[in-house]
Amino acid sequence: MGRLKPEKTQKPGRTPKPFGPNNPKSQSKFKKKTNTKNTANRQIKTKTTSVTGNNKNNQPSPPASPSQQLRYFLSQFESANGVQLSSLELESIKDSCILDVSQELGQDVMKLEKHIKEAFGAKWKEELCEGKHIVGKIEAGSPAVLVVAPSALRSIELLRGMRTLTKECHAVKLFSKHMKIDEQVSLLMNRVNIASGTPSRIKKLIDIEALGLSRLSVLLVDIHTDVKGYSLLTLPQVRDEFWDLYKNYFHQQLVKGDLRICLYGPIPNGNEFKCTSVELADGDREQLDS
Repeated sequence: MGRLKPEKTQKPGRTPKPFGPNNPKSQSKFKKKTNTKNTANRQIKTKTTSVTGNNKNNQPSPPASPSQQLRYFLSQFESANGVQLSSLELESIKDSCILDVSQELGQDVMKLEKHIKEAFGAKWKEELCEGKHIVGKIEAGSPAVLVVAPSALRSIELLRGMRTLTKECHAVKLFSKHMKIDEQVSLLMNRVNIASGTPSRIKKLIDIEALGLSRLSVLLVDIHTDVKGYSLLTLPQVRDEFWDLYKNYFHQQLVKGDLRICLYGPIPNGNEFKCTSVELADGDREQLDS
């Protein structure tokens, strides 16, 4: 018979270590793992709170009110022309001279037609769609709505937003790109309800008395910025042409209350209220349309 192996005996002073959860090492590991998980949860919660706070801070500011729009426009006028309006002039220019469409503007020009129709109320069809020339009542070449844009392309884009209004009475494009002034003079010999163009060509047509202002009710000033950050009021060459046009033909009508201005685009706030001078590169100048 083989020899039996002697049973292993525990050394004095040592007790057997239990297996399973009662093992101290197992408990230590279990607790450590749980703490790590809880810490991770706390980190996730903290991160979520931080992101939520940032989103709240990045919410777009509310649209400018008519009084804010008017204040912005007049401050730009004073800055660009180096003048200060008298208290009498300022008292005469009311908030009601601003056609407020800022609540729904954004970049969607297809909403423009709706706002223009609302500006004329119940008479919008008669004023904006009728194409018949009425001698002694409707002066030829005198639009009810005049759009001033920084370029020929932008002028066309804005006209697309009023497409259904110009089916019976076509809008007149008032810019120099691909269009001769004689052609525009010929078009202005008929009834015109809506016209859109650049400051320089509009002024030239008014100067030669081809474009009339007797019916003008709404002056839409496009102040959206382009991909390079320029707008009608910040692009030096076009900005100067616009304020020259406005000062000579529209400011007095605004003071008298005979004209409403629609600032089509977001109004800068804070320090952006001040006009910023920028320099044009040669390539930018070549793209401008007079």
